[in-house]
Amino acid sequence: MEEEKPVTTAKETLPSNHFTETDLQKEWEQFLKDLQRKDIIIYSAISSFRLQKKGEDIVEVTYPSESAKIEFEKVRADFFNHFMHKVNHFNITIEYKNDTSLKKEIITKRKIFDKFAEINPLLKDLDEIFKFDLN
Repeated sequence: MEEEKPVTTAKETLPSNHFTETDLQKEWEQFLKDLQRKDIIIYSAISSFRLQKKGEDIVEVTYPSESAKIEFEKVRADFFNHFMHKVNHFNITIEYKNDTSLKKEIITKRKIFDKFAEINPLLKDLDEIFKFDLN
């Protein structure tokens, strides 16, 4: 029987050129513009994400919810592969941070009406009488 020889591969040292916060923001904005044309659903889910450079090799991705993060995972490789080639820096680590204040609340006519009704309870009486269509 022939002995198996362990395969040793020398780890290739990939370039780690410097990139700036401006580079990151510019590419992220361009990526979002392209994504808006290609896939509006994913764009809507991740457009409130914030990317920030933390250290030379770390990018912090701040996201509003777990469901939005799942949508981001679908396009994460596309963005970071493009970005790493653009800045010639291939050792970027991604750190995630949840920030619920980034959530976009969709304001409907009903929510606006309810807010005003809290201030002036007579509006609720008018709504019951006239059956306002606030859809």
